[in-house]
Order: sequence, then structure tokens, then C-alpha cells
Amino acid sequence: MHEQLGLNVAQLEEFLGHCGSCWAFGAVESLSDRFCIHYGLNISLSVNDVIACCGFSCGNGCDGGSPIRAWHYFIRKGVVSEKCDPYFDNIGCSHPGCEPTYPTPQCNRKCVKENLLWSKSKHFGVNAYMISSDPYRIMTEVYKNGPVEVALNVYEDFAHYKSGVYKHVTGEYIGGHAVKLIGWGTSEEGEDYWLLVNSWNKGWGDDGYFKIRRGTNECDIESNVVAGLPSARNLNVELDDDFLNVSM
Repeated sequence: MHEQLGLNVAQLEEFLGHCGSCWAFGAVESLSDRFCIHYGLNISLSVNDVIACCGFSCGNGCDGGSPIRAWHYFIRKGVVSEKCDPYFDNIGCSHPGCEPTYPTPQCNRKCVKENLLWSKSKHFGVNAYMISSDPYRIMTEVYKNGPVEVALNVYEDFAHYKSGVYKHVTGEYIGGHAVKLIGWGTSEEGEDYWLLVNSWNKGWGDDGYFKIRRGTNECDIESNVVAGLPSARNLNVELDDDFLNVSM
């Protein structure tokens, strides 16, 4: 899938601000978690690097981009740490349709802290892949390798989600959105759901999290699942061959 995604929504520390960068946030946050899972590396990677430096290879920066192309960027160019290149917008908003939309920041390829080198701050991916829409394949991938990035169709009622298992009922289509899927479960009422982290502020939803119906491709969420594995490149560890055995 090469659809460009990017609602103008916000959050700092998982915060989009006045920039449609959800496609980059979903990818960067999932890869950051995978570095922690596979290597025990607690690091926040830079969304700014992806939206500013990937260029037209990924899409249009703050005007939307392609999740799978962000993962390919991790392979080709790597992504620096948040300390090296922090997110440019610290104002933000807390709802879809945040105005005004800011222009995409310039790619400087220089860390803001003088003691950090851009090239040494890069973290790479081994591969990038789409995951089958079969819910069991998605669960296997998350269980084995960590969070994945998913794209979904957003409608007006999603903006007002507070708790429970979301299902689209009413309201017009707003646009495409990308988020991080971290797990799954079954509600007390017996309804299967996915557990996800949104990139809006923690005042939205359930402290920034939400649940959506699992197994019915609600809002096309099971149709567009992407991920990749972290690389040992630039790390003082060796890549275990088991990390490369990915079930598609």
C-alpha cells in the first residue's frame, strides 16, 4: 500500500502538532519498541528525521506519507535519535483537523547537541514488510517481534472516542490515519479487540490508547499492517539469526 496518510492532529511525546506526520510516528514508535525488545535498547527515535529527510521517497512530509516507505527509509538511510533531531512542533493541538498546517521542516542532517554526530546517531532496519490481514498472522507478528504500524480509515465518531471497543457508527470520513498496534484482548462483553496507541494527546481516548473491534477489519485496520526488524548496525551487539525468521 502506498496511500499517503496524515491527519493534522497532535501530541508532544507522541504528538503530531500542526503536521500530518502520523505515518512517520507510527513507524518510528514501532521501531523504537522493537529495538527495546530485540536489543534491550531504550531509545526514542526521531520523527523529524523521517518527515524532513526522507523527502518525496516517503511522500509529502507534513502533508502525509506512506507507512511502508518510512520503513524502507530505515533500511536505506537509518533514523537518528530524538535527542539528535527532536520534533519541530512543540505547540500542537488535540483534535483532527488542527489548523494551521505547518510546512515540512528542513532536513539539516546535523544533531542539535554538539556532542552527537548525525551518522553515529543513526539506527537502521533490516527489512520492511506487509503482514497478512489474517488476525492470527498479525497477533503472531506482534507476539514474536513487537508492535506494528497499522493504517485505518478515520470517521467523525472516532474523534470523540473515550473508552470501550470502538466500532464506526456515525459521521463522515475524515481521512487516513496511522497508529501503533501493541496488543489484543477480549472485553468483558466477549468482544475481541485490538489495543493501539494513538499519536494524539493523552487527553484523547483512554489516556491516548484505544481499542477497536478485532477480526472484522473494522475501518480497514487489518488490511494495512506494516513492520520491519531492527538492525545491529551502529550497535555494539550482534544480530541473532532468529530475528530474521519472520512469519508473514
